[in-house]
Order: sequence, then structure tokens, then C-alpha cells
Amino acid sequence: MKTVKILLLALICAVSLPSKADEGMWLLQLMQEQHLIDRMKAQGLLLEADDIYHPNQVSLKDAVGIFGGGCTGEIISPDGLILTNHHCGYGAIQQHSSVEHDYLKDGFWAKTRQEELPTPGLAFRFVERIVDVTDKVNAKIASGEIKEEDSFGYDFLRQLAKNELNNSDLKGKPGISAQALPFYAGNKFYLIYLKTYKDVRMVAAPPSSIGKFGGETDNWMWPRHTCDFSIFRIYADANGEPAAYSPNNVPLKAKKHLAISLKGIEEGDYAMIMGFPGSTSRYLTQSEVEQRMTATNEPRIRIRGVRQEVLKKEMAASDKVRIQYASKYAGSSNYWKNSIGMNKAIVDNKVLETKAEQEKRFAHYAKVQNNEDYMKVVSQIDAIIEKSNPILYQLTCFSEILRSGIEFSIPSNNLDSLKMALKSKNKEDIKKFSDKLRTAFKHIHNKDYDHEVDRKVAKVLLPLYAEMVEAKDLPAFYTTIAGRFKGDYNAYVDHLYDNTLFANESNLEKFLSKPSVKAIENDLMKQFVEAKYELGNKLMAERVASIEGMEKLHKTYVRGLCEMYSPEPKASDANFTIRMTYGNVKSYDPKDGVHYNYYTTLKGVMEKEDPNNPEFVVPAKLKELYQAKDFGRYAMANGEMPACFLTTNDITGGNSGSPVINGKGELIGCAFDGNWESLSGDINFDNNLQRCIAVDIRYVLFIIDKLGGCSHLINEMTIVE
Repeated sequence: MKTVKILLLALICAVSLPSKADEGMWLLQLMQEQHLIDRMKAQGLLLEADDIYHPNQVSLKDAVGIFGGGCTGEIISPDGLILTNHHCGYGAIQQHSSVEHDYLKDGFWAKTRQEELPTPGLAFRFVERIVDVTDKVNAKIASGEIKEEDSFGYDFLRQLAKNELNNSDLKGKPGISAQALPFYAGNKFYLIYLKTYKDVRMVAAPPSSIGKFGGETDNWMWPRHTCDFSIFRIYADANGEPAAYSPNNVPLKAKKHLAISLKGIEEGDYAMIMGFPGSTSRYLTQSEVEQRMTATNEPRIRIRGVRQEVLKKEMAASDKVRIQYASKYAGSSNYWKNSIGMNKAIVDNKVLETKAEQEKRFAHYAKVQNNEDYMKVVSQIDAIIEKSNPILYQLTCFSEILRSGIEFSIPSNNLDSLKMALKSKNKEDIKKFSDKLRTAFKHIHNKDYDHEVDRKVAKVLLPLYAEMVEAKDLPAFYTTIAGRFKGDYNAYVDHLYDNTLFANESNLEKFLSKPSVKAIENDLMKQFVEAKYELGNKLMAERVASIEGMEKLHKTYVRGLCEMYSPEPKASDANFTIRMTYGNVKSYDPKDGVHYNYYTTLKGVMEKEDPNNPEFVVPAKLKELYQAKDFGRYAMANGEMPACFLTTNDITGGNSGSPVINGKGELIGCAFDGNWESLSGDINFDNNLQRCIAVDIRYVLFIIDKLGGCSHLINEMTIVE
């Protein structure tokens, strides 16, 4: 119990000196105990802690939520208008796009609310309540009701959340769900209640030439000129509660929305970001960082690079394929380039050396404290890492190629059920599972899948897998390739994509007209899928076994680090829960003789224009507005149109779309990226280099108003000039 008390002191205490760094994705519920508000005010905050987060009253956190499955969005009008990134809304924009209505290329602007497009599958989630359940979890461990290692497990946390929700006043309320999660590697636990709205409609999106300007080339780079935004709206029932889509639903009357500042920014201005950062790993050991580089990033870089070359070529040759694969390609290339940048930054920023120095200091601390657990924890972690390295490498190759790289599949379980029905001659079951196969076929051959493109992907990825993994570790279908197809990958893939039951609708219907057990058993695609699942299950089991005990070791190590750094507060690693980061608008010097200003302007868009490069095409209307200097009230004092700006805020994936807020709590931008030089930041924060890239809210409003012709959207916002 003594160690827990020490840890809590470490988490909540802070020195009275000004902050040395802007590191920290801080938990709102610990903001006051950790005395962060004093630091924030010292850097320019004009609000009180309760204005930012209050457990029982409306605060800034009520204007921020989870957009879709992995981004942040903010409410910018009383009528539920959502601002997020273009790349966050990209899947929805693509969902609505076709060759006839190419919203990815041309943009989309709803001129009335009747034109706003329902987007099935898209949801927006608000944080309704946060409850500390650490004592309850610790009591269960102390009583022997659960083992300590079980407290990290999905099953325990899911049941805990279910029980707590059932015993709360929120039980049965529309849209309410609960999740229990560990923080500080299991030294604290919180229950988070979420309220989900499922009628979210697309309102506005700029052309990709604006919303994705710079494309893959500029991704993670500064200077940046991307107007990375899209606009959606939440609809609710007449009582303002979550409801499935209905034409009778009405725009949500938001309990809180962000006012928008047109006053602009200066270097040194306070900047605060609230959002849902996905994942950081700041407490890793040196050996764990090395594992990230070699067992995860390196194979990912190689595999995605090969796959993306195929997709890029096919997308360039066909508008249909471009639209089908736009979202898939963007998602893949984003973390492909991130992995490249991370490995480079780990070396350039001497992250391994920093981790080694921290471990040396921790060893000294453990010795002074005479704490045996602390003395041996790093070596125990290192031993597990050494054991798990080859398994994680194999699992990465498997995931990148066989799980997500090649899309074509077949519902093996449904075919097994049909086989049993055929053997028993149960006509009712034969019909039932035949119908299920037809449904599954449509699911696999969906509107965003092209069989011929995937065929080409398979032809490059299957031989690549054989190059990257030892022969003894290959799935069973490689024996078929070597034997029946004499090592000819192209012939094997062509057979799968031409002759198997799910290769096309004609093949499936021919089989279903006269189904047989023999046809099922001889189908090579079924054998492919079965071998894939068998290998995947084997690798996952080996992975779990190889890291057994790691969670308890991390819990010990994180507790020790927090004690060692006390009274300086430490933030818990990001886990896609609501966080706040604070910092300032700031330029930086990436290397000797190079200085990067803290903002860019529309002039830079024109300077980067290249009509022969699809990543740097500039729409004719935007050029007309620029040449006429028709910027209206969105221009800077010197008459230029601002584009993007830099802050020192600590962000990561998941923060995309997060509001950048000034000292008064007004919206000044929308975060969308980090900078290349600090891509090791998820592992080790560097205050000299770490920057958040945001699109200036004035550029967003300019595009909505002047290019999109949607002044009605501007009129419903609260704008401060």
C-alpha cells in the first residue's frame, strides 16, 4: 500500500517553477490535483480550471468529442455543427463519392440543411462522465477476487464497465455506454461514460486539392499549406437525444460550442488542445524502442511501400479505382511514412541514448530506495523483449500482408456449415447457408473493392512474404504454390481470382445450383483462408505467451519512474481518452542554418503549385481569389491570407481534428499533423523540436465562405473579431 500512496503523490504534486516543457497529454480529471492550471496561466491561459473541465457543469470538454472511429471533432455552432480534419472525414466523403459525383475531387457544399447527406456508420461521441474506480479495482485484487494481471484484461474491464453502468443513474439513457480503462500502466483506473449520436450528416468538404494539398509529399512536413478540414452536423430526436437516422430528426442543440476568433495569432501566444490522442509509449525501455524499430516499423515500411506502389499506379489509371481506394491508400500511407520518420527521428534525436540514461538513473534510484522490484524490473522487461522479438516480427509481416494487405477472402465457416448441411441432407440448412454465402459475397465484393487491383496486390505480396519469413514459418498454402503451381505465384493467384467459388458471382451461383462437399474441400481459396487463420491463431498465441507478465512489469516500472521524477507530475500514456495539452505558438530551428517560421500563407500554395503533380494542383477559383486578394475579414493585418501555424502542443494520432484554443477559450485552428523531425515523439518528447501543425481557422472560414459559397454556415457560428 505504501507504494501506491507514493505513486499518487508523484502524480499530483508539482514544483512551483514555470514549466520547462510542454510535454504531457493530461487527464482533465487530474488537472487541478496536478496543479497544471498555474502552469497554464503562466503561459497565457485566461480561464479557470472549471471552465475547461467540470464534472457536474458544462465546460469546454462538452464541445469536443470522438469523430468516427479514430479522430477528434469539435462543435462550432449552437446547432451541432462539427469541425474536423478533411482526412478524418475522408472515408465519409469517399463513401458519398462516385464517378458522377466526385466529392473527393470537386468538394461538397450543402447550401441548405436539406442537402446535408446522411452518412450511415458515422457516429460522434461525447464524454458524459469520468469516474475514478481505482479503489474498486484494488479492492478486488486485495480480496483475491481477481488476480492483479487480470485487472488489465479485456474481459474484466468490460464486465466492470457493465456492472458500473447498470448501477448508475445513466443506465438505460439513450446513447450511453461505458468503458473502463487502466492508466499509468494499471496504477489507476477510470470509468468513462460516453454518449453516442449516430445520425451524423456531411455538410461541407473542400476539394482534395485543398483539403489534401501536398498529399504524401507534404505529410508530416513543415512548411505546410493544407486546408485540412471538413464539416458535419449531428442530428438528434425532438428531445435532443441520440436516435437512428430519421428524416424527422433535427440538428442537435449543443450544450456547448466553441466561439471562433478572427483576431489571429502571434508567436508566443497561448495554445491549448483538447482531444483524443490514440497511443503513446513514453515509458518504454531502450530494448522496447529497438523492438519498435526492427520488429514493427521496418517490416511495415517495406510491405506497405510495395503495396502502395501497386495501388498508386492503378488509382492513377482509373477514376473509379481512385475513388474506391482513396481512403484505404491514405490510411496506409499515413503510418507508412510515420514509421519511416519515427525510425529516422529515433536515431537523429538520440532516443535510445536518452532511454539508456534514464535506465541508468532509475537503477541508481532503485538502489538508493533499496527496492528489489525496481532493481530487477528493467532486466526482466529486456528478457521478455528478447524472447518476443522474432514472434512480433512474424506477426507484423502476417498482419500487413495476409490480414490487411490482401483483401480477397472467402467465408470458411459458412462453407463448413454448408458442408455439414450437405452431409446431413438438411434442405432447410442448405438454403440458409447458401443465402448466407450470397450475402457474404456481396460483403467481400463491395463497392470499394476491385478484384483486378487486389489480384495485382496479391501477386507482389505473396512472394514478398516468402522473402521476409523463413520457409518453416510460412502458411500451408505455400506448399501448394511450390508443388501444384511449381513456384509460380502468378499462376496460383490467377487460379484463386478466376476459378475459386468466390472469384465471381458466376462461379458462386454455378456452385450453389449444385453444391457439393467435394467442391468445398477442393476450393483453393478456402484452403488459403484456413491456412491463414491457422497461422494467425498460432502467432497470436505465441505472442501472448512471449509477453506473459509484461503488464505487471510495466506497472512496476511506471510506478517507479513517477516516484523518481516526483514532485514533477507525469502524464499517463495516451489511450484514446480525452486529454488536454497546453503550449504556445512557436517557430523552430530543425538544423543548423535553418529557421522555420511559425505560420504559412496562401502565397505558399501558389509557390508550390505544379499542374503536373496531382498533389500540388491548385483549383482555378482559389487562384482567382488569391490574385484578386479577395480575402475579406479573414486576412491578416498585412493583407495576406494565413494558411497553417505551429504550436508546441503535445499531440499524436487521434488528435487529428482537435481544436486549437487560445487563452480565452476561443477556437484559432484545427490540429492535423506533427512535424517530421519529432516523429519519435510518441516515445520520447523533445521540447526543442516537437511541433503540432494546425490549419488556421481563418483559412477554414475563408474556404467555406469565399470558395464554397456557404455563408449560411458562417452565420450560424459565434465569431469574435
